[in-house]
Amino acid sequence: MAHTLLSIQVIPKTPNNENSIPYVDRAIEVIQQSGVKYEVHPLETTMEGELEELLDVVRRMHEALVEAGSPSIISQIKIAHNPSGISMERLTEKYRP
Repeated sequence: MAHTLLSIQVIPKTPNNENSIPYVDRAIEVIQQSGVKYEVHPLETTMEGELEELLDVVRRMHEALVEAGSPSIISQIKIAHNPSGISMERLTEKYRP
């Protein structure tokens, strides 16, 4: 079982004030390619894994956004860490149908 949940909302600045959604989509692609378990939500994406691994995904997300042309990125991150294990399912099971 994983020990960490990390939720992230990326807020990329765009070069010419264009729509930021393609940049957010690129950030989510990095998560998808990482192989970590994740769920996309309307305002943030939650990943499940080990802290070091998830922070590395965050780093790669920022690098990909810079490569895509974003001059700067703000990320809001929440981390839940539990040495005995934590999962998205366990925290939300009573709300799932």
